[in-house]
Amino acid sequence: MNIILITGSRSEPVRRSIHARYQFVLLGLLGVSVLAGAAAAGYGVARWQRDGAYVSSWQARLEEQRKELAQVRSNAQSQVDALTARLAMLQSRVTRLDALGQKLIDASNIEASEFDFDSQPGLGGLPHPADGGESYQVPQLQSAIDALDARIRDRQRQLSVLENVLMDREFAAATKPRGEPIKKGWISSTYGYRKDPFTGKRAWHDGIDFAGRKGEEVDAVAAGVVTYAGKRWGYGNLVEITHSNGYVTRYGHNSKILVKEGQIVRRGDQIAEMGSTGRSTGPHVHLEVLKDGKSVNPWKYVHAER
Repeated sequence: MNIILITGSRSEPVRRSIHARYQFVLLGLLGVSVLAGAAAAGYGVARWQRDGAYVSSWQARLEEQRKELAQVRSNAQSQVDALTARLAMLQSRVTRLDALGQKLIDASNIEASEFDFDSQPGLGGLPHPADGGESYQVPQLQSAIDALDARIRDRQRQLSVLENVLMDREFAAATKPRGEPIKKGWISSTYGYRKDPFTGKRAWHDGIDFAGRKGEEVDAVAAGVVTYAGKRWGYGNLVEITHSNGYVTRYGHNSKILVKEGQIVRRGDQIAEMGSTGRSTGPHVHLEVLKDGKSVNPWKYVHAER
């Protein structure tokens, strides 16, 4: 096969013939060019598809991370809001504690400048997001919690001191003799010199006698510990109770003792039944009050309840 090339103008065409040995060379070059073009096009398409897949993958990953970050922020804000609400509740409790402390101060008439319950507690709104307010930020929340913690510790110290003061007062009041040892009866003999009922002579009487019916209730006039419960000369069946601040009370001539040594009793507890044991002319209870080992007139303690 010959390939004829026509060159020149139309009036004078020139015919040239390409021999067979060049034909294969040209065809080869043409085939290589076509294959190279197809390969380049295929590579470009493959690269475009690969790069597009990478881009889509990264976009999907970024979107997933955006969602995760939004969820973390939402959870963190929910926790901050919950802590904010908790902080508001604690502050309201501290405010109530301040009010309670001030009432205790007023009721007990304590003069103590360290109990600073009169100061206005720090208030400043703790708006909830649902109300359209602005939530605390973490540093602000931490600072508020630290301040509240210090305030609570201060109130705990103050209330602890106040409790001790009130307990001391209550304990002192409960353990100081006060009132009569009977519920029914009358005073038959007072404290001091009197005419002895057996000898008729002037003699000293260390207590007050409360007369009544046999078996009537005999009560402790103050809280304390029973340090003696048994027979003693002159007293008959005797109960002795030791209180605080050096006070001791004695209850003599009982028909029956209802307590034991070492037993703790409160004011108003029944400790015996009225009788006429020992040196006695009839049913009564002999009340003695000792202060620091010395006999004192029970009248002012009995009269304190009247």
